[in-house]
Amino acid sequence: MATGWLFLAALLLAVFAWSFGEARGRAFEARLTRVGEVHSRPAYHGAWVALLGFLPAAALLSFWGIFGERFVADAVLATLPDRGGFDSDLARSAFLTEVEELASGARTSVFDSRAPAAAEVWKAAETRYTALVAAATFALFMAGALFAAAKTRPEFRARNAVERIVLAILVIASLIAILTTLGIVLSLLFESLRFFAKVSPVDFLFGLNWSPQTAIRADQVGSSGAFGAVPLFWGTIFIGAIIAMLVAIPLGLMSAIFLTQYAPAGFRRWAKPILEVLAGVPTVVYGFFAALTVAPLVRQLGISLGIADASAESALAAGLVMGIMIIPFVSSMADDALTAVPNAMRDGSLAMGATISETIAKVLVPAALPGIVGGVMLAVSRAIGETMIVVMAAGLAANLTANPFKSVTTVTAQIVALLTGDQEFDSAKTLSAFALGLVLFVATLALNIYALAIVKRYREAYE
Repeated sequence: MATGWLFLAALLLAVFAWSFGEARGRAFEARLTRVGEVHSRPAYHGAWVALLGFLPAAALLSFWGIFGERFVADAVLATLPDRGGFDSDLARSAFLTEVEELASGARTSVFDSRAPAAAEVWKAAETRYTALVAAATFALFMAGALFAAAKTRPEFRARNAVERIVLAILVIASLIAILTTLGIVLSLLFESLRFFAKVSPVDFLFGLNWSPQTAIRADQVGSSGAFGAVPLFWGTIFIGAIIAMLVAIPLGLMSAIFLTQYAPAGFRRWAKPILEVLAGVPTVVYGFFAALTVAPLVRQLGISLGIADASAESALAAGLVMGIMIIPFVSSMADDALTAVPNAMRDGSLAMGATISETIAKVLVPAALPGIVGGVMLAVSRAIGETMIVVMAAGLAANLTANPFKSVTTVTAQIVALLTGDQEFDSAKTLSAFALGLVLFVATLALNIYALAIVKRYREAYE
């Protein structure tokens, strides 16, 4: 599909349309001299012409980008007897994928003997439809631009019209964001309801055994599966909300206090960016570090403490590295919050005879608590949603244990495991991933609501 090139062509046409509209606006200003005869500046006339040309063309190209392949695929299927006579939607989709890859040159081998001829039909249909869409795009652009140019007069309120269009675009963007969120929630909810129709919600939320590997035959061991998710919930809390936070909160908060209250300005200028670099390191790199460096050290520590069954994959190894990863979230938010506290509060405390440490503990930290709590909640949400470190350093064993030297797993790691490879989306095993995602979504939402309540309470107390 040449949709991207057509979008680029529409943008170039919009630039020319803007230049044309602006030139007309400048001509109005040059010809009329009395104040008030020309309502809008030339830039607004240019934006008016460009927007009315580009937006209809962009709408058509967006529609074609989303649904264009369906038209091409329908043209291919129409050339086959009985539209191919496929047994299922999956077989038809596999055939069309093969045809598309043959047409684009991404595939050379042939699985279905009808595919080479269908690929030629695909290329012809794609060329034909692309030409039609290009012509329609150009026609829509010119129609919109010429209509806008015809309305452009000295008294025309181009600024008001452009602002209304921009407002409509902003409203549409907001609605897309809201509807996307709603779609995510509804998809999780509907698939979770399908899962709960197969497995009791009580067993899922309060069961202590997690073994979703259902067998194919009823006479096999474990054919019914076990979907008690408490070990997953505990593993998520144990790694992300306990061990990681025990590392991130003290180190992050003390780093922010040192950089804002004690560190010289020169040291702060290069230390703060270096600290924040940790937030940009890919999580898979942290996973490698946890698996190859931290996990063996943790296991040796457990053995030296007399824990003979210390695992090479442990909650402690994953939690320590995850805590290091989220230090910048806590530190940066706490740094900004402490910096935003008015100097008058700090100077007043020092003037009353308090030491710097007393001022920090009794004045600055309480005043900056909303920002600090916000950073901590952001870090907790980040830790709960982490996957790679858990998979590489903590393993996938669903153990309900408080021993940090044992292997545990989390909700996100199990979602990855459940949805990896070819899966049937009507089995309890696969649908359980959506139920886990729904629980994780609700938990994160509850954390955010709680954080907002704390921030609101302390903001009212210190403002």
